Amino acid sequence: MKGLIVTGGASGIGAEIADQAAAAGYRVGILDANLAAAEATAQSIAGASAIQADVTDPESLSTGLNSFGDVQAFVNCAGILRPGNLLDLSAQDFRDVIEVNLTGVYLAACAAAERMRDSGGSIVNLSSINAVQPSPAAGAYVAAKAGVEALTRQMSLEWAAHNIRVNAVAPGFVNAGMAAPYYKDPEILTRRSEAVPLGRLGTAADIAHTVLFLISDRASYISGQVLSVDGALGHSALHGLARE
Repeated sequence: MKGLIVTGGASGIGAEIADQAAAAGYRVGILDANLAAAEATAQSIAGASAIQADVTDPESLSTGLNSFGDVQAFVNCAGILRPGNLLDLSAQDFRDVIEVNLTGVYLAACAAAERMRDSGGSIVNLSSINAVQPSPAAGAYVAAKAGVEALTRQMSLEWAAHNIRVNAVAPGFVNAGMAAPYYKDPEILTRRSEAVPLGRLGTAADIAHTVLFLISDRASYISGQVLSVDGALGHSALHGLARE
């Protein structure tokens, strides 16, 4: 049975990825800084185990991955958001977002790749539409996710010799995880849904389906790619604007 670890797996998109992976036959590790939350989620998923680790701490990651055993698939889903305009954002908030969302991806992926270097594997990093589309009050999140996409390409190049594939998934407007509280406002929900050419927000399941494809053998020749899962939102600048 192949082993899969998902960081930030205690809730939101990460928990959905863990659930779908277990249903697909993976031995699943739910890695999260919050052990109680990881254990609660693991109890709801057959055969899953909780791993307490801090993605910004190499020693914590090493201990956590060692406790899980062999890993063939690894998903970087842990992230934080410190909203605010750049001129108002504190230096510490900026550093915190970069540390978790970018440095954490680097450290966690490296820890996984070290364990895959002899037998190969697949790594998927969660990016965002914000990597290429800036957004008001997004703070450091935009810079962090742009870095994740560049890092994904670099990893795919360096680790191909070890048969390690590295890709990224870039969600658009998704009613799950850190974004879910915003959509409790009916006006925001309606306005954003109407902005998506497909006419709806994405779901955690939409993202998880894509991740499961990328780690599967069906994607065995795909590496170094960023797959947008956004209902064509990234191409919607002229959406609804008639020529005449």
